[in-house]
Amino acid sequence: MIKKTSKTALVRSTPAGLYCEAGDFYIDPVRRVARALITHAHSDHARAGMASYLTAQSGVNVLRERIGLDAPVAGIAFGERRRIGDVTVSFHPAGHILGSSQIRMEHRGEVSVVTGDYKVAPDASCEAFAPVACHHLITEATFALPVYKWPSPERVFRQINQWWRENQAEGRTSVLFAYALGKAQRVLCGIDPSIGPIGVHGAVDKMLPHYRAAGRPIPAGIIKASADHKDRLKGCGLIIAPGSVQNTPWLRKFAPYSLAFASGWMAIRGARRRRALDRGFVVSDHVDWQGILDTVEHSGAHRVGVTHGYAGPLVRWLREERGLDAYEAAARSEAAARSEAAARSEAAARSESGSGAAARSESGSGSESESGSEEESEGAARSGSEGGVSG
Repeated sequence: MIKKTSKTALVRSTPAGLYCEAGDFYIDPVRRVARALITHAHSDHARAGMASYLTAQSGVNVLRERIGLDAPVAGIAFGERRRIGDVTVSFHPAGHILGSSQIRMEHRGEVSVVTGDYKVAPDASCEAFAPVACHHLITEATFALPVYKWPSPERVFRQINQWWRENQAEGRTSVLFAYALGKAQRVLCGIDPSIGPIGVHGAVDKMLPHYRAAGRPIPAGIIKASADHKDRLKGCGLIIAPGSVQNTPWLRKFAPYSLAFASGWMAIRGARRRRALDRGFVVSDHVDWQGILDTVEHSGAHRVGVTHGYAGPLVRWLREERGLDAYEAAARSEAAARSEAAARSEAAARSESGSGAAARSESGSGSESESGSEEESEGAARSGSEGGVSG
């Protein structure tokens, strides 16, 4: 543990998100602000409409793909130090998706780190997680329960390859649901492309040039899955698509098929059955329980904020077992969260009373889900329920 300094928080929760007053910037803001530092390009962390963006250089292109090609996005190399206001800022690999970052802030000898979403397992599709020493750590807690313990990636990819081969032998198309940005590319970098043809949904396909440009080992010859190419994939191919395509005419073009989902939520018994899946593969782009504990220990932090997911259980454990100054750190203010919850309840009531499409649209807004946008992030389901839309 590094030497304690002031307990004054360098970052705090506001209605717009985490705010650093000394630098006058926000981290992954939820409302329009003048200066946004972005940990990664998933839509529950990166939103359009900011006056300026700063993100890791390797994540610039995927961020622009998500929020707009003409968005005012600047890149910064991992480890480069930059002065913003009175704060020295640097970005460090988070291992979540391509270009994902932890954000380190230093002010008058005090060092704070916001992890964003992260994982510590090896992944050829993105930069490896790098521990960062600090006094004050704010960590995610999407899977912060002891039940979440990830198997080795090598083991899971062997299982996926075997499932694909078995489906080929039975004349079935293998359809693997995976989030369009991050998870899909991780799967592509981990499977054995010699087994057969590989197809991807358009939401996955548009991200592949950025991964290839970054030198990530995306297999050659990937097919954009469509009616024009269905005969090349039916009965022998592997198709990677977001879960939003389940039970759609697009998917039925490739029948007969076997359905599987790559997600950390597949670690929970019953999740596969509730989603009407043939297989579930435990592949998460978030850190598991032990990984969170190791990250906290390696940071040396004496103060730990916990946000997203199972924050309460992790805070209690860190206080009782480690003796740390741990607390729940909302990414936005509790008032803002209550306001949004009230708006969703009102929208749902209007929808039930038949007020039409406007209410249904409002009640469906928010983090991206399998019933909405093509990009889904495991961290988008922040309620802590494996029954949520993300995993």
